[in-house]
Amino acid sequence: MKDREQMRIILADDQPKVRLGLRLLFEQEEWASVVGEAAEAGSLLAQVEVAQPDLVLLDWSLQASAAVDLLPALRTLCPGLTVIVLSGQPGIEEYALEAGADAFVSKADPPEQLLAAICASAPASLQGSPAQANKESEK
Repeated sequence: MKDREQMRIILADDQPKVRLGLRLLFEQEEWASVVGEAAEAGSLLAQVEVAQPDLVLLDWSLQASAAVDLLPALRTLCPGLTVIVLSGQPGIEEYALEAGADAFVSKADPPEQLLAAICASAPASLQGSPAQANKESEK
């Protein structure tokens, strides 16, 4: 799959081990391309503005920044952006969705849960989405 057909993803988490785990997960998926990583809000906003990704995986508590405050800024910088909130606190799900996240995944969930959330949240028109990759593999 060519880069322009891949889903462009930015990983935003202040824990390097979480970002590494996510990067390794997406390296196994031909439809995905990690185009950036951020450990704090300023870096995330700058990268989103430049990279114009399809998806941001956003830690709910990104180094003293509440995702609830970041979501409007992300949407302004990159209209049409899909944002999936990650948290080690499952009770945050309702707040994340009310704040405008497209989906929520607990960090305790298996990787398949995250992939399913991406598939469900990705625009159908996006070439290289997990859903598109599945359709092509079934041919």
